[in-house]
Amino acid sequence: MDGIWYYAIAFIVIWLIAFIFKNSIERFGIEVNFPVIMWKTKRLRGFINKIANLAPRFWKMYMNVGIAVSVICMAFMLVSLIYSLNMIMDSPAVSLIIPGVEVPGSPIFIPFFYGFVALATVLIVHEFSHGILARVENINIKSIGLLLFIILPGAFVEPDESEMNECSRPSKLRVYAAGSIANFSLAAIAMVLMIVCSSIIVPAVFNEGGIEINRVVSDSPADGYLKEGMIIQSINDYEINNSDSYVNAVSTLKPNSIINIGTNQGNFSLKGSVNPNNQSLGYIGIQSQSHYSLNQYFDNQIYSPLLWILIQLPQLFMWIYFLNFAVGSFNLLPMKPLDGGYIFENLMSYIVSDTTLKYISTFLTALVAIIIIFSLIYGFFA
Repeated sequence: MDGIWYYAIAFIVIWLIAFIFKNSIERFGIEVNFPVIMWKTKRLRGFINKIANLAPRFWKMYMNVGIAVSVICMAFMLVSLIYSLNMIMDSPAVSLIIPGVEVPGSPIFIPFFYGFVALATVLIVHEFSHGILARVENINIKSIGLLLFIILPGAFVEPDESEMNECSRPSKLRVYAAGSIANFSLAAIAMVLMIVCSSIIVPAVFNEGGIEINRVVSDSPADGYLKEGMIIQSINDYEINNSDSYVNAVSTLKPNSIINIGTNQGNFSLKGSVNPNNQSLGYIGIQSQSHYSLNQYFDNQIYSPLLWILIQLPQLFMWIYFLNFAVGSFNLLPMKPLDGGYIFENLMSYIVSDTTLKYISTFLTALVAIIIIFSLIYGFFA
């Protein structure tokens, strides 16, 4: 929870500065209207135009496929969210993710650096793709910028609203689908790069020598026993010498049983708990990674220190993949103001009247919002 306070203090300082210097910063394109701070600029519009004009037919064909993918993903996300209601007390389907912070109720912890870089890629490709498709459809872009909604950072591309309203429904659908499809595309690229780095590049340069603890979860069974940097050598007398042997050993752990862990800094016995993601397994409360050493060929070279950067790449690409896929999927839920809400409205406008569509859209938005809010609150406090 300590990390949350750092974020809270930072956002309080940002809002205080914004209110105190509101009149002074307006000349830099910054608008302060609680609960939103927006920075708008007309720069980069030329760059977006150039990309859009490179292959307009390709962008349209690509996003026609993207519309179909978006609809399938939207249906899957909605069904999954509704289905999750029957297990929401055990494992909430939605959780807040903040880089560098252990969020109560969230089984996922994202290291600050990897999370910051990955979220930046999410915002950049998402909003730029909206802008590119807007220009492909001959919709002018009024501004590009960053925003802060209370404590939630974001980015935006602001198309000309009147031109957007005059577009055909297929054109609107392509623009709305562009953001999430771009996130999915980047996620696929990141997955390929992650596999190449972890299975080819890293093994060629490094030797794997055990498992190293890189994080101990607060208030977990391991808290107070194990520490970051320890190298795990055995679990319940099962020798650990690589990631495969570690996974095999952890899969044998039983809930609420005594776990004996041998490390390079001594042996420890602790009582495990129930794995929050699988109640049939035991839980230690650590995050770990392979412990590497340079191959003899690359050791003691003038460039050897630089090679350690390669170790970070698989994890960086993993978080880029995960966050782009997760945010892209979430954004397709049929609720406004998410893109999925606008896609849903445009599709339904083919078959129902505007009055009926308004009721359906309002109901779905309220339903999805209630499930999300309840999941977040229950996970945080329970």
